Amino acid sequence: MERLELARLLRASLPAEVKGVGIPPQAAPGAGRVVVEERDPLRFMGALASAVEGTGRVFLADPHRGRAGRSATDLAASQDDARADPSQAQLGWLMIPSGGTGGGLKLARHDHETLSAAVDGFSRFFGAGPVNSLGILPLHHVSGLMAWMRSALTGGEYKPWDWKRLEEGGLPELAAGRWFLSMVPTQLQRLLASASAVGWMRGFSAVFVGGGPVWPELASAAADARLPVSLSYGTTETAAMVAALRPEDFLAGERSSGEALPHASIDLTPDGVVRVAGPSLFRGYYPDWLGGDADCSEPRRFLTGDLGTIDGRGRLHILGRGDLVIITGGRKADPLEIERALLATGEFSDVVVVGVPDPEWGEAVVACYPAGQKQPDAARVARGLADLPAFKRPRRFEPVPDWPRNPQGKVDRRALLGRLPAPGVNRD
Repeated sequence: MERLELARLLRASLPAEVKGVGIPPQAAPGAGRVVVEERDPLRFMGALASAVEGTGRVFLADPHRGRAGRSATDLAASQDDARADPSQAQLGWLMIPSGGTGGGLKLARHDHETLSAAVDGFSRFFGAGPVNSLGILPLHHVSGLMAWMRSALTGGEYKPWDWKRLEEGGLPELAAGRWFLSMVPTQLQRLLASASAVGWMRGFSAVFVGGGPVWPELASAAADARLPVSLSYGTTETAAMVAALRPEDFLAGERSSGEALPHASIDLTPDGVVRVAGPSLFRGYYPDWLGGDADCSEPRRFLTGDLGTIDGRGRLHILGRGDLVIITGGRKADPLEIERALLATGEFSDVVVVGVPDPEWGEAVVACYPAGQKQPDAARVARGLADLPAFKRPRRFEPVPDWPRNPQGKVDRRALLGRLPAPGVNRD
């Protein structure tokens, strides 16, 4: 697919009130640079369609002007793209905000080829034909953007809908056909509290849940409600979904992230880090290109930073982050900083801080220490953590038997995560 064909399909997919209306994206200093940052999804769609019809680089930005929005517009205005290969001038022109693999906002370079490859893999996996999507995720985020792309590129209908309206009971009527819905775990949790929303969600062909860990209680509640949930895995750098669990397997009790979609190849490094290859991979972090970034082991192969396993059926199980960063309540906590504070108390012979799935915070900060050492003195630990912000202080402390170390003597975080009790499980 060429860029002009993508532009044509995006324009054709616009709702009637937007179709034919040129909503100009914001120009950024520098030749051929535009920014799309619209709060209203219809205006966002019109602006992006107009931007794709051009020939310059396109930057998506958070319209709420948080750090993500400022970073995207600042980069669009200030960065030099001179390191790009001139022969690749028509590639890597769409910059999508990403947290990267180690924290800190980056812009992942995508284009018509990477996006269409992701849509093709999705369509072949689900046998969907025209993909009808209800969009409740923000369009500047890759999960929200790809929901629209799947509809536009397959001739399906895309219907944007306000999440708050949905949460308050405003359930949209959908035309006949197969419909798909993408959401994050906390959205699923909130909708499960409404009987009418549960009945409505049963009408979808698949409800994709990703973007964060799904805790066991939430998965069980969704299965008990007979929801067609598809646990999925993907990143901004892979143009969203590269693995998915079919709803029928979820309802049968499977809780993995499923198998790789046809366009993607997923394997693990010797350390258990998930690695993805395939044509939907980003071109690199703007202004660089894939191959020059530390997160990329070789061209067209990407180290995600997530720890995982692949079972005998080829299904992916995500254990957690391998780059140490913990995202708790939307804020980043550095485990090494917390470990230093804990060790300084003198109450631990060794300690490792990890993030574990949590229904309220996304990830909870948990401090692990070797079982068999003396019980840490709570008062001394509290004093040692007093200078840390509250969100960085461990929510619980876990003694871990058979303290895992690799041959180099370092703590094996992957093995340690596997030895923690599931959320809500009492060791006693």
